[in-house]
Amino acid sequence: MKNIRLKTSVITTLVLAMLLVSCSEDILEETPRSTYEPGFFKTETGVLGGLTSMYAHLRYIYGQAYYYNTTLTGTDEVTYAQSADQNFLVMDLSGQGNITPEDSRADAIWNISFSNINTANGVIENAEAVGISDELTAEARFFRGFDYFLLVQTFGGVPLDLGAGELTFNTNPTRTSTRNTVPEVYTRAIFPDLLGAVENLPEFPRVTGGATKTVARLYLAKAYLTYGWWLENPNNIPTYPETSRTDPDGHDAQWYFQQAYDVATTAINNPGPFGLQPTYYDVNNAENDRNSEILLYADHTETSEYYNGASLTYSGGGAPENFAGWMMTWNYTVIRSAKDPNWSETVSSVQREDSQDLGRPWTRMAPTIGAITQTFADKTQDSRYDGTFTTTYRGNWPKGGVEQDVLYNANGLPVEPGDAILTFLDEQPDAAIDYPDGQGKSNIGAGVLPGRSDFVIGPQDISRRTYPGLWKLGPYRTNTGDGLGQPNAASTRPFNIAKFSELYFIAAEAAVKGANATGMSARELINVIRARAGVWRWDNNAGEPKIADFSNELISETPAEIDIYYILAERSREYFGEGYRWYDLIRTQTWEELASTYRIAGSDYGDHNAQTINRDIQPFHYLRPIPQGQIDAMEGDTGVYQNPGY
Repeated sequence: MKNIRLKTSVITTLVLAMLLVSCSEDILEETPRSTYEPGFFKTETGVLGGLTSMYAHLRYIYGQAYYYNTTLTGTDEVTYAQSADQNFLVMDLSGQGNITPEDSRADAIWNISFSNINTANGVIENAEAVGISDELTAEARFFRGFDYFLLVQTFGGVPLDLGAGELTFNTNPTRTSTRNTVPEVYTRAIFPDLLGAVENLPEFPRVTGGATKTVARLYLAKAYLTYGWWLENPNNIPTYPETSRTDPDGHDAQWYFQQAYDVATTAINNPGPFGLQPTYYDVNNAENDRNSEILLYADHTETSEYYNGASLTYSGGGAPENFAGWMMTWNYTVIRSAKDPNWSETVSSVQREDSQDLGRPWTRMAPTIGAITQTFADKTQDSRYDGTFTTTYRGNWPKGGVEQDVLYNANGLPVEPGDAILTFLDEQPDAAIDYPDGQGKSNIGAGVLPGRSDFVIGPQDISRRTYPGLWKLGPYRTNTGDGLGQPNAASTRPFNIAKFSELYFIAAEAAVKGANATGMSARELINVIRARAGVWRWDNNAGEPKIADFSNELISETPAEIDIYYILAERSREYFGEGYRWYDLIRTQTWEELASTYRIAGSDYGDHNAQTINRDIQPFHYLRPIPQGQIDAMEGDTGVYQNPGY
C-alpha cells in the first residue's frame, strides 16, 4: 500500500474541490477552486462555497483507509492482516515497528482538519457582513468544533492561533506555531462552537446530510464526556502540552459528566427527523443508506464522478475515495472449487464482485479471535454479529463467465450458484474440523465437516489470512446488472460518521460516571440498544428472511448494575469496525488493559494454530505524534512541539 503524505503546515488554506454533499435535489454545489483568497470570503458566494467545502473535507478523513487504520489496528477489535504494510504493522504495537512522526497515519487528520478550521474561521468572520444567516454560520461553527474535538482527542493540545490570531482566518504563511493546552482548546473553541451550533442549527437539515441540532448535541455531549474523563485522569495518563488537570471555568469532572448526560438525553427526547432503525441490519444495509439513524456522513454517489470525488470504475487507493472497506476484506477470490468430481480442473467459485458481502480484497486488517468469540459471544439472539460480518461466501462464478451449472466443493459434493462455498462457523463444533496440511482442495486451508458441501473454518481458527469479512462497509451499486460490476472502484456509498444510537451510549456512560440520571438509568439506556439488537427481519449470512424477536431475552441478560467495561463491550458490538474503538479506549483509559494481548493464527494458508500476541502499549501512546511534515515546516525550537515519546 502506498504511503501517501501531505506535507503542509497548519497555516495552509484549504485546497479542496467543492463536492456533492447530498444525493437529493437539495445539493451543495459550487465551482471547484484550488485556494481561497482573502477577498473570496467577503462575498456571499465565497462564504457559501466555504460551507460547502466543509462537508467535502469529511471525505479526506472518513473512508480514508490510512486514517481508518489508526482508529482500529492495535485495539482489542483489530490487528494487522497478512498483506499489511508499514502503515498497518506499526499501529499494532506488537513488535512490527514503532509509531513515529513519519509513520503515524494520523497525519491525515492534522493536515485536513486545520485547513478546514481556517476555512471555518473565514466563514464565521465574514458571514454577518455578507448577510449570511445565523443558521448557516452555525454550520461553520459546528465543523470548527468538530475538527478541534477530533484533533484534541488525537494529539492533545493544538494551536488555536493559525498565524493571524486566535480563531482568526489566516492568509499569510508562517513558520511558527504554539500549541494551546487541552483545557484551552475545549473551553475556548470546542464548547463555545458546539453550544453555538446547538443554539442556531435547525432541527431538520437544510440539505440532505446537513448539520442539525441533533448532531451538534451529540458532539457536544461527547466532548463533555471526553473532557470529564480527561479531568478525572483515573490512570494518570500524561497530557501535552503539560498542564494541570483543572478546568479554567472552575468545573470538576462530575459537572461535565452531568452536562454530557443532560445534553444527550435532551437530544434523545427531541430527535427531530432522526431515530433508531427498527433492526440492526437496517442500519448498515447499503440499500438503506442515509437512513434516519445516521446524523452525519461523508457522502459519495454512483451517478457522477464529479460529485463522487473519484472514478466510478477504478481506484488509486487515496483520499477522497471511500476505500476503508477494503482493509478488512481478505482475498476470498483464492477459494477454489472443481469442475468435476475428480478435481482435475478448478475454478474461482467466489469471484470479486461489488456486492456488500464481497468487494475488493486488500487483507490489511483482521479481527482478533477475541472479537469474534468474546465480544460477539451471542450470535444466535443478538443480531449484531450477523449484521457486522460476512461469514458465508457464496458461489457467483456465472457472473464471471464460468459456464458451469454445478461445481464440486467440500467432501466432493455438488454446489450451485448461490450455495455456500465457505463458511466461518459461529461456534467451534464438538467434532474436530478436518483441516488439510497446507492449502488443501479449497486452496485456502479450509476444513471439512461430514455431510457438508461448504468448506469451513472455526472461530478459534481464524488467521491473519482468512477471517470473516466486514460486511458493514462493503460496496453497493445499483448499476451492476447481472455481472460482477465495478469491484475495483472505491465504494460509492456514504461513510457513516455519527449515529443517533450513540446518544444512548453517551448518556449511559455519563450515568455510570456519576451523572444524576434524571431520566433513564444507564441500564435502561443500554437496554434500548440491546432490545433493538434482538430484533431480526433478515438473516444476512443465511441470505433469507428471519422474523424473530429476542428483545426480552437480551434485556433480561443485562446486569442489574452496569459498569464502564460493559458499556465498552456494547459499544464494540454496536460499532465494530466503524472507527470508534481507539477513541473509546483512550477516552476511558482502558487501552492497555483491554488490548495488551490478543489471539490470532499466522499468515499462511492452513495455519489455524492461534497464538497469543503481546502489545507494548505505553502511556505516551495515548497521544499520536505530531506529523513530521508539520515539524519540518516550522523554524526555531521544534523539539517542544512534538509529543513526548516520539
